[in-house]
Amino acid sequence: MARLTFLGTGTSQGVPVIGCRCEVCTSADKRDNRLRTAAMVEVEGKRIVIDAGPDFRQQMLRENVSQLDAILCTHHHKDHTGGIDDVRAFNFIRYPEICPVDIYATPKTACSLRKDYDYAFAEHKYIGVPELRLHEIDTAHNFEVCGVKITPIKGTHAPGLEVVGYRIGAMAYLTDFKHIEPEEVEKLMGVEHLVVNALRFEPHHSHFNVKEALALIGKVAPTRAYLTHVSHRMGQYQQVEKTLPDGVILAYDGLRFEF
Repeated sequence: MARLTFLGTGTSQGVPVIGCRCEVCTSADKRDNRLRTAAMVEVEGKRIVIDAGPDFRQQMLRENVSQLDAILCTHHHKDHTGGIDDVRAFNFIRYPEICPVDIYATPKTACSLRKDYDYAFAEHKYIGVPELRLHEIDTAHNFEVCGVKITPIKGTHAPGLEVVGYRIGAMAYLTDFKHIEPEEVEKLMGVEHLVVNALRFEPHHSHFNVKEALALIGKVAPTRAYLTHVSHRMGQYQQVEKTLPDGVILAYDGLRFEF
């Protein structure tokens, strides 16, 4: 049995949005407070995080995480990679033993990480930089992380911008998708739990809205589906959840499920 924890379920600005006084951003319901989107999968004694955005440190502290084995990157945008420097805590948690963290990313995302965190990949590094082992993945092929089989699911975030979701056993996790080809949908068939982004009800140029997310859920027909990467424009949790079909859950930070 494996478990997924939603570390964050918010869009790139998080919720509440700085300076916003809308009913969602001022809500007293904790389910309306959303850190930047990320998830943690625990399987076979290993912890694998999907994306490490600007709220990574806060998410790790909230979940009391003391072991991290790998990070899967969906794409290179900062709300998904901006917290990677904070893996340093895991590098030195058993000091003087150094524990590098394995990061898996497409070549384009890997290139962005090498640029953004050049000091971690320098030939002559100063003491205390993040210890990272960067692995480039081919989205056409499965790969293994700590003995766990991972199936990449390729999609489009915006024209010319690829995004990658991941299937692990009977669970698949997709975020920041706007388009997915039929052959990639086929890789999702048979999943029992499907996590998919749904930014808001209105159409958006680079993210699924609720209608588009539900259309994909309808094709895949999982037992349970979870909507993530949610904007404050979606509306208050207690109102939105009433509008969703049976078996579709509006995810919130800290929500867990087993698969």
